[in-house]
Amino acid sequence: MKTLLFFIVIFISAPAAAVTTINLDQAIEMSLLADPRIEEKRAYVRKAQALLQEAEGSGGLRYSIDAYLAITTGVDGGFYENGETSCTTDCAPRDDTYEFEDGLSLWSTFTFSIIKPLTTFGQLEGYQEAARNNILIKQQDITLEKEAIKLDVVRAYNGYLAARDGRYLLQDTKKRLQSAHDLVKGWLDEDNGKAKLSDQYALEAGLGLVESLLADTSALEAIAMEGLKLLTGLDRSEQLELEDRRLRAGALPDNTLDEWIEIALSNRVEFKQVEAGLAARRALVAAKRASKKPIIFAGIAGSAAYAPNRDHLDNPHIFDPFNHAALSPLIGMRWQWEADAQPARVAQEQAELDALLHKASFARKGIPFQVAEQFHYVQAKYKSLNAMKNSAQSARRWMIASYTDFEAGLEEADKILTALQAYVLAYAEYLKIVNDYNNHLSKLNSVSGVYE
Repeated sequence: MKTLLFFIVIFISAPAAAVTTINLDQAIEMSLLADPRIEEKRAYVRKAQALLQEAEGSGGLRYSIDAYLAITTGVDGGFYENGETSCTTDCAPRDDTYEFEDGLSLWSTFTFSIIKPLTTFGQLEGYQEAARNNILIKQQDITLEKEAIKLDVVRAYNGYLAARDGRYLLQDTKKRLQSAHDLVKGWLDEDNGKAKLSDQYALEAGLGLVESLLADTSALEAIAMEGLKLLTGLDRSEQLELEDRRLRAGALPDNTLDEWIEIALSNRVEFKQVEAGLAARRALVAAKRASKKPIIFAGIAGSAAYAPNRDHLDNPHIFDPFNHAALSPLIGMRWQWEADAQPARVAQEQAELDALLHKASFARKGIPFQVAEQFHYVQAKYKSLNAMKNSAQSARRWMIASYTDFEAGLEEADKILTALQAYVLAYAEYLKIVNDYNNHLSKLNSVSGVYE
């Protein structure tokens, strides 16, 4: 007995599983913090920033160092035959380069240069401008990704509420059908003539249909909840509840279609992306055209070599690659071009620019269409939901009246089924229209550039 009481106390004192309760705004905020797709877009921004850093760094100092250690033949003596350092008549230079009479020698060399481009005639400037505009494009991609995530959350949130309300409807319908079925069974058992066997079968058929619909609706509800947990970053084992107890339609905006289009033309980030893309493409075209021009540079360069088992050759007219040291400031020019390939590269960039210009032209026409499409959907769905709300209310009154008459023995079972079917269909359609309306309303804000 003491052991049983101990476990009862432990069970009562154990903390209940925490339940997270959120509204739509909180669900959106949580999703924007948890969704890794946003971090993916931010990574692309960092890549674009690194490209700009690379383009800007290409105009800075350029360092080059080469060093190696090798083996060469040893040399003892001077420039002339037999190693003589001087000669007066019949002088001949020595020719024992590939002989090993003087052994071998280590050979170390070191060369370096420090170069600073003075001008590239627009190449670097073009690439830098393109990189700067590329950053703007990638930054706007973050806004677009956030908006897409927001729309996903709205769909999942409203979808869950619609499915849950549908389940409530079907559970209420099942309860009434079950009550009517029990009543018919009792009348048939009493054989009082108030019901027929066909009434029982009709109600059982209705119960089976409701059970099937209830299973589908419960599955949709569970799927929507799984989606919400995924989007908001919650673990599947966590309990999540929504503040909204019922699916409700959002307020109908007062803006006219022209006002919505004006908002879109001012706020849509795609326009900013197109402008940045055009600037980037123009800069790339200019850079490709400048690639046939030279690069002027200045800097300092030097080299050194040492072979300890070779005598130095200090003649200023003859360069000794084995033992020397050299250092000098310099100014120079590098000019290389491909007469056939370079115009083709310019043509490629020009074609990309032309394509983007056509895309921008279509966007200026297509975006107003997107706004108009969602605006008309919202207006139509708002009218539909009000009509279906009245229809569902009337169908409910019909159902209640039919059920009451049935209990009083004034109606047959098929009349209840007809009334219940009308009510279920009307209210289910109402829930669907409210869900569609809310989603289209959210989409209208999105296509108009009303980013929250």
